[in-house]
Amino acid sequence: MNKQIQLQDLGQQDYNSTWEYQEVLFKDIIDLKIKNRREELDLPTPNYLLFVEHPHVYTLGKSGDLDNLLLSEKQLETKGATFYKINRGGDITYHGPGQIVGYPILDLENFFTDIHKYLRFLEEAIIMTLSEYGITSGRSEGETGVWLDAGTPFARKICAMGVRASRWVTMHGLALNVNTDLGYFDNIIPCGIRGKAVTSLHVELGVEKVDEMEVKSKLIKHLAKLFEAEMI
Repeated sequence: MNKQIQLQDLGQQDYNSTWEYQEVLFKDIIDLKIKNRREELDLPTPNYLLFVEHPHVYTLGKSGDLDNLLLSEKQLETKGATFYKINRGGDITYHGPGQIVGYPILDLENFFTDIHKYLRFLEEAIIMTLSEYGITSGRSEGETGVWLDAGTPFARKICAMGVRASRWVTMHGLALNVNTDLGYFDNIIPCGIRGKAVTSLHVELGVEKVDEMEVKSKLIKHLAKLFEAEMI
């Protein structure tokens, strides 16, 4: 089992080109697994963690409802945003500047074969990272992601998640609002959940700007610990 995860920080990248890049890495791992099985080989499969910041974009998961996008094509254009229907789970979400997007492309057979546990580990890494900033966060029953004041009238989501998995290989992942312009969430019903707010790290801390590199380094540390992985 290969417990090394290759880190790649892509900087700011167009959503579509990053999605295509994910698909290439995802397919390469699956092809190698098929080759191993067919030829009775034991070649190690690689794992990746991509960090990226996208220009303004809305993405709709395969089970999502298009009615949760509250903008017309022309209004999207006016706001300088794009829209994609994609092949992850979950409903609609927003990505944009000031948001840390993480795409783990892992062969879970290198770690454990449990998608539920995988999602809980992603959530836990965010929870542990936020706790380093003095923020108590947690899960909301039946709703994937990380929330503040879950189960109260003040519930607000700080991190959205949506993944795809095939043959135990994952893609897509998490989006943590750090310095995000939350006004862009007003144009959607985030994750298809009505009546609940969205927040960000800089709003919760009451500061103008949070060091995103510092947040990433804390997140990497917690992911490495949870997955018992070596980040390279």
